[in-house]
Formats: sequence, C-alpha cells, structure tokens
Amino acid sequence: MPTVNRPGARLAWIGQAFLLGLALLVLVILGRALAANPILFLQQVLNGLQLGFVYALIALGYTMVYGIVKLINFAHGDVFMVGAFVSYFAVARFRLSEWPAAAFPGMPGWLVLLLGSLTVILLSMTICAILAVTIERVAYKPLRDAPRIAALITAIGVSFFLEYFGALGFVFSPRFIPYERMFNVTTWTVGAGGIHRLVSGQAVPDNAITISNIFVIILLASILMQTLLQFLVRRTKIGKAMRASSFDKPTARLMGINVDGVISFTFAVGAAFAGLAGVLFAIAYPSITSQMGILPGLKAFIAAVLGGIGSIPGALVGALIMGQAEALTAGYISTPMRDAVAFTILIVVFLVRPRGIFGEPEGEKA
Repeated sequence: MPTVNRPGARLAWIGQAFLLGLALLVLVILGRALAANPILFLQQVLNGLQLGFVYALIALGYTMVYGIVKLINFAHGDVFMVGAFVSYFAVARFRLSEWPAAAFPGMPGWLVLLLGSLTVILLSMTICAILAVTIERVAYKPLRDAPRIAALITAIGVSFFLEYFGALGFVFSPRFIPYERMFNVTTWTVGAGGIHRLVSGQAVPDNAITISNIFVIILLASILMQTLLQFLVRRTKIGKAMRASSFDKPTARLMGINVDGVISFTFAVGAAFAGLAGVLFAIAYPSITSQMGILPGLKAFIAAVLGGIGSIPGALVGALIMGQAEALTAGYISTPMRDAVAFTILIVVFLVRPRGIFGEPEGEKA
C-alpha cells in the first residue's frame, strides 16, 4: 500500500520535537541556576508562585467566558483594575475595613481584621461582578449572533473605555497611587536554622529565603477559589447548565436552560475572581493606576491559552508556568525581558500546540 503524505502530521511532529528541545534547554538552564545559588533560585520560585496564583484568578475569567460564548473578553484585565481601586477607596477613604471595631468595641483585634478584610474583598468582588454583567448586557449580548470579530473589537473598545475613563481626574486619576494595606506585613525567614520571624529593619540572612503573610494569603485564597469553582461547575445545577450551554446552546435552550442567564452568571463569576485578584495584587504590589490591568490581563490571557483556554485546571497550570517564567526571567536575565518572554510563550504555544496543554481539539457535534 502506498504511503500517504501527511504534511500536518509531519509539522505536528516537528513542533513537538521543538517543544521538547526547548523544555530540555530550559531545564538545563534552571538546573545550573539552582546549583549556583539554591537560596536565590528558591526565592525566585516563591515569587513566581505568588504571581502565578494571582494570574490564575484572572485567567479563570478568560477561560470561563471563552468556554461559554467563545469570546476573548479583553476588558477582563480592566475589571481586575476596578477591583483594586474599589478596595483602595473602601480602605483609604471610607475605612470600611475598620467597621467591626466601631460596631463591636470589645471584639478581638484578629477578628476585626478578618471581618474587615473580608468585607472589603466581598465588596470588590460584588462591584466587579455587577460591572461585568452590565458590560455583557450592554456591549456583548446585542452581538451574540454577529461575527466573532465584531464582539472581539467591542471587547477591545470596552477595555480602552475603562482604562481612559478611569484615568479621568474625578474617577481614579492617571497617577500611580500608593495602596494602603488592610494589615501589616509579617515576614518569616526559612533556612538551616529553622523558621524565624523577621523583625522590622532586620537584614535578611544570606542563607535563608523569606515568606510573607501576603504570600500565604494569596496561596490560600487562590486554591480556595479554584476548589469552589470546580465544585460549582461539576456538582451544582448551575454548573451543569454552564457545561450544557458551552457544549450546545440551541439544545440547552430546548432543554429549558436559560442560556442568557447562564452567560451573565459566567461573566459575574469570572469578574468576581478578577476583583479578588485585583485586591490581592494591590496588597502584594502596593501601587495602583488606571492602566494596571493591561499587562496582568494580557499575561493571564496567555496563561489561559497556554493551559488550554476553556479548561479550568489548564488556567491554573498555565498561570503557574507564566508566574515562574516571569519571576525567573526578572531574577536571572532582566526585569524588562519578563514581558518579552511572556509574549514569546504565546507565540510558541500558537505555533506548536494551539489548543494548549489541557485543551481538546474541536470536533463536530452529532
């Protein structure tokens, strides 16, 4: 039987070989960095984890919306920015984080801090969810049956509107604004001598890595949200409706599912996660601006594509890879190169494996 020439299969094999070679090269470079200075390497890994878990919360919004309506919501990064500013005004202007102390004078300090912080976070998540649903109803829903390019251009337009409307003096202003944290930063050193709390003004030992309470909060919050989302999608009625709407909207409507309501709910959940990410990002890197959502939003989109856009576990894995790539590039090459590396990853993914790590090839419905 004559051999059939399959150019597509040959290109796929070449792409996989290139990806394998690139992965081996990266492993060799990381191995040399670890051997040269293990403490510095581990510190950069922790920095990458902190950033990656923030990206994961943003990437969830991209992957959920794409999974339902096949739309890249480029305004999602600016919703993240709004979440950071809502928390800033709640803490710095309205002192919302201190309300438990005023309402219950005898309440323990740790409980005041916990309730106040949760109030600020929930407010930011709620405002972002309302904003996203409004954007979906006003800008995206009328274009539901239009070509995808129309909705994509609209998403870019909404993104620019939020950025430059927020830059107005009577809204957020164009300046970089110092962010007032809701709590004090506590840092611990971890080394051969054990775990020790770092006193203010004390120098960090050369043979120890540092971990802050901010890192712990970001880690726990991100894992908790990922777990709740998996439970929501897999175990609840609205989650089943989301999966059905993602697979086949006309059939879902015939089964009695309110597809428009499901889409709005998806936008709300994704935006709430972005609002939480905005608060955590501002706490970790305490300076905010109306343009702060651009790069984190794009990098979270790259993370979603890398993990397989439409896949919730893929969003987490892609975000953690992005966080590590950015932190290690900043630590071992240069800070400006971290953005270049991020977009290089996007190009490589599109060339080698467009569906991402966990993405499935699209098939025809029966």
